[in-house]
Amino acid sequence: MIDLFRLIRPKQWIKNTIVLLPIFFGGALLKPDALYAGFIVVLSFSFIASSIYCLNDIIDLKDDKRHPVKCKRPLASGAISVVQGYLIMLSMVILSMLTLLLLPEHGAEVAGVIFFYWILNIAYCLVLKQHAIIDVCVIAFGFVLRLFAGGLATGIGLSKWIVLMTFLLMLFLSFAKRRDDVLRMNETGKAPRKNTSRYNLTFINQAITITASVTLVCYIMYTMSPEVVANFHTDKLYLTSVFVLLGLLRYIQIAVVDKKSGDPTKVILRDRFIQLIVLGFGLTFLIIIYQL
Repeated sequence: MIDLFRLIRPKQWIKNTIVLLPIFFGGALLKPDALYAGFIVVLSFSFIASSIYCLNDIIDLKDDKRHPVKCKRPLASGAISVVQGYLIMLSMVILSMLTLLLLPEHGAEVAGVIFFYWILNIAYCLVLKQHAIIDVCVIAFGFVLRLFAGGLATGIGLSKWIVLMTFLLMLFLSFAKRRDDVLRMNETGKAPRKNTSRYNLTFINQAITITASVTLVCYIMYTMSPEVVANFHTDKLYLTSVFVLLGLLRYIQIAVVDKKSGDPTKVILRDRFIQLIVLGFGLTFLIIIYQL
């Protein structure tokens, strides 16, 4: 059972809470129907993502066996066979689709988005992840698809700013993760991924800086846009930009100074500073838009 959980990686399911962003930024946190639909989609996306984790580990089996850390994964260590891996993958896909039956409406549309996400990530595992820049763009776009699914399930329209910010932020985190691969390549002389040789520290550092800067500017423009001011009846949302800036700076510090940006999920779950920043951002945003 432990090996099963290690294979489907439930700790990574936190990424799928991106689905709830339309509810948060759409001012619908006090609407039970929207929250119910959002959590159903989070669960469905979690299952479909786990199926991709299974496929990825099957495809990378030989490379993982040579990796100092990944060699301990269930498939690479032999704890779970390849056949069992495929069966678990299929089970996760079925669970994902069955979960969507609990949606009161728009289930077919959401299923279409999730199916497209699944196909895109199969292509990523097989081909796309071998190409530098394309690999991180596909990962970032996967989070945009989560956003679309959340918007469809809850009936909340997505602001162009939210879509842009999500893509840019995930691109930033993906480049930071690739930085860890480059550091390992520089230390061992071997590329952890086939495309790692197409990255170096100079390029990665500049990419991180650019994406962080554009993300911050995009968020500031979002908070000051006329439609957002009219929708929330306040022009004070720009104050939350401080937390966005602090969060980006802290993550850059973890990546560049601490050299521990290999797993964004672990960073978020373990770093108290980032957790406080997220909490401060959320509370400040809620106080401003809900006038608590």
